[in-house]
Amino acid sequence: MVESLTIISIWLVPLLIMLILITALIKRVPAYEVFVEGGKEGLQMAVSLLPFLLGMLVAIAILRSSGALDALVQLLQPLLDLLGIPAELAPLAILRPISGTAALGVTADIIQVYGPDSFLGRLASTMQGSTDTTLYILTVYFGAVGIKKMGNALKIGLIADFIGIIVSVIIVTWLFS
Repeated sequence: MVESLTIISIWLVPLLIMLILITALIKRVPAYEVFVEGGKEGLQMAVSLLPFLLGMLVAIAILRSSGALDALVQLLQPLLDLLGIPAELAPLAILRPISGTAALGVTADIIQVYGPDSFLGRLASTMQGSTDTTLYILTVYFGAVGIKKMGNALKIGLIADFIGIIVSVIIVTWLFS
């Protein structure tokens, strides 16, 4: 079984590329030219996203290094206690909708301090996988295509993130406590 999976994994990508090239040949599509044009569009998109990414990264760095994030966690402590969210995970819950990279850094810190098999390590990992980078998506992708009205998407995205956080706490507590 493992040997079959190894063979499939080795040949899957080359066969897929060959299938694409054969399909392009049959449909008389200039595959190389289309590939190069897609590369150009991808590069243009990356350049247009750069200001949005830079602004987001600077804002997150300021939030973390200024101590504002720690102050916000202290302010939210009564709500966190009510929801059963450990204070150590509040920075993750706050940063996850903003930036996947910042949230991954917080998750890595939690796992390094408490261990991957600890309650906090499991909860951080589950929260990381159960939520999304809502503000990042809205800022970068909506901004890149020029969408200005994003109020409903913001509300629904943040509600989904909040539900993901709460359900993560419930499930991890239920399974591992």
